[in-house]
Amino acid sequence: FVDVVGARSVQKGMPYHFYHGRTGVVFNVTQNSLGVEVKKIVGNRQIAKRIHVRVEHVRKSRCNEDFLARVKENDVKHRNAKAKGEHIVTKRMPVLPKAGEKVIPTQAVEVLEALPFVEDY
Repeated sequence: FVDVVGARSVQKGMPYHFYHGRTGVVFNVTQNSLGVEVKKIVGNRQIAKRIHVRVEHVRKSRCNEDFLARVKENDVKHRNAKAKGEHIVTKRMPVLPKAGEKVIPTQAVEVLEALPFVEDY
């Protein structure tokens, strides 16, 4: 994956402003530029647009790093579990809500309320 970012220091081969900040996949490499396939929402559908952008306006995306790290970590866990003869589950589980607790006041509770409206005129 690559991020399309219009670097203002180089005006040649700049992407159209819609594509600035978009993430896409490289489909072609030429001498000075990269062909990037980006998804564009048009109406109610996604269209794969292919643009050529100079190399200065593209950088490697970090959007996939967490996923790849998790895959490597799970592979190690599976290998270790298989060596021990165990079966493990590496699915991500949602964080459960915190357990509730009862608050018992140590002093008298002071209730704050608004003062009644008084007309001064």
